[in-house]
Amino acid sequence: MNALLSVSDKTGIVEFAQALHALGIKLLSTGGTAKLLADKGLPVTEVAEVTQFPEMLDGRVKTLHPKVHGGLLARRELPEHMAALKAHGIDTIDLLVVNLYPFESTVAKAGCTLADAIENIDIGGPAMVRSAAKNWKDVGVLTDASQYPAVLEELKASGKLSDKLRFALSVAAFNRIAQYDGAISDYLSSVSFEEDKLSETYVPARAQFAGQSNGIFTKVQDLRYGENAHQQAALYRDLHPAPGSLVTGVQLQGKELSYNNIADADAAWECVKSFEAPACVIVKHANPCGVAVGLDALDSYGKAFQTDPTSAFGGIIAFNRPVDGKAAQQISKQFVEVLMAPDFTAEALEVFKAKANVRLLKIALPAHGGTTDWQRGRNAMDAKRIGSGLLLQTADNQELSLIDLKVVTKKQPTLEEMEDLLFAWKVAKYVKSNAIVFCKGGMTMGVGAGQMSRLDSARIASIKAGHANLSLQGTVVASDAFFPFRDGLDVVVDAGATCVIQPGGSMRDNEVIDAANERGVSMVFSGVRHFRH
Repeated sequence: MNALLSVSDKTGIVEFAQALHALGIKLLSTGGTAKLLADKGLPVTEVAEVTQFPEMLDGRVKTLHPKVHGGLLARRELPEHMAALKAHGIDTIDLLVVNLYPFESTVAKAGCTLADAIENIDIGGPAMVRSAAKNWKDVGVLTDASQYPAVLEELKASGKLSDKLRFALSVAAFNRIAQYDGAISDYLSSVSFEEDKLSETYVPARAQFAGQSNGIFTKVQDLRYGENAHQQAALYRDLHPAPGSLVTGVQLQGKELSYNNIADADAAWECVKSFEAPACVIVKHANPCGVAVGLDALDSYGKAFQTDPTSAFGGIIAFNRPVDGKAAQQISKQFVEVLMAPDFTAEALEVFKAKANVRLLKIALPAHGGTTDWQRGRNAMDAKRIGSGLLLQTADNQELSLIDLKVVTKKQPTLEEMEDLLFAWKVAKYVKSNAIVFCKGGMTMGVGAGQMSRLDSARIASIKAGHANLSLQGTVVASDAFFPFRDGLDVVVDAGATCVIQPGGSMRDNEVIDAANERGVSMVFSGVRHFRH
């Protein structure tokens, strides 16, 4: 048996080659890999000796040769293929170990030049991988060091690879090639080509939206059904998910997650991790029905649940702090579908043992000090499927601070009201439009979501507060978009609000500001809206 090893990432390759040699497998290799193996005392034949043709063009050409691809592509069960190999003095290659030039990590570096990107486009590697993967019945192809143990286990047990493993390796190989080619296409489709600036040091500008989108997702699991029982569904994740994202979580107990569970869980998790203080978010049908910050998990949960106990029944609950025994005891008194947190204490896990159907998800939170969306565990892009198309946009990751708020009324908000305004504005970002959110003391007091009329959202928020026996007197209100007329403002002020945050930008801003002054309330403009469709 012959094995050809040519790897860019040399993790584990020496140990793997030593194990192959111990099994009597002949080693072939190229360039740096061959030198490394020889330096470790392994008998290795360079591919140039096999092809009788030297590596050339700075290594651009070394394995593109019939003696390599013939050995990979020949079908062993066809006499004419084997006769052709014999006639041309070509040996079969039964095992191919290749990982590709590090194109993805190269172009991810700040200041990557076009020349560096081009030189890190592998040609011979993908060609060999495709040849071996196509001929999977006769050739095992490894494209990642994580595959070494399984291959060695079968070789040691039977001296050959099973059809099942070879086919799985082939699928993984074609997937890797698709990922690699997609990354190249993404990069080159985004490059702003400026002919007059071409040089070895030229760092091209890159468009935010590439000429072709090649998003790669890997399947996590099939789901029982989709939004409805007659729909089929599956969960996929990004090839390289952001740290702290929902798909990085570990389910500790409970029934299998459904399509709707996952959608609602993502809404809750994205909202709760936007807070730095201990926070709890309860979501029902993709909308927060209760959000609060508090001293700890128990305190924040109590306040969030108080907003809308009726909607919280069968809801999705997310915390940005570990859940302890006391919080678990209180949560266990209600019907919960999914509970998420960065961690659960032993006492909390013991409480939920009695609630075996509750789905517990442990998700490690990224540090709040991250400087990029990826480091903060946030999507850089949002996508929405339309008929035979895809809408892409940068994610709504805008954050406000006190300095960003513009007071437009005679009455100034108090410092306490300003803090509540920021809290309400953060919640409104995660509520379906049209969104109206009443808040006070770091908790939601009434949430109106997803109505065609902003007036109706305001009325619904007020009605919900009444059902929860919560007074809206002295609350602040966030509106995700501007008030087109004064009537929306009048509704929230009539309900008890004393301070409002809205984007501004309406043709009737002055009319609404005059109404706020007339009603004796303060109003601030954020300068940005938060539509969420």
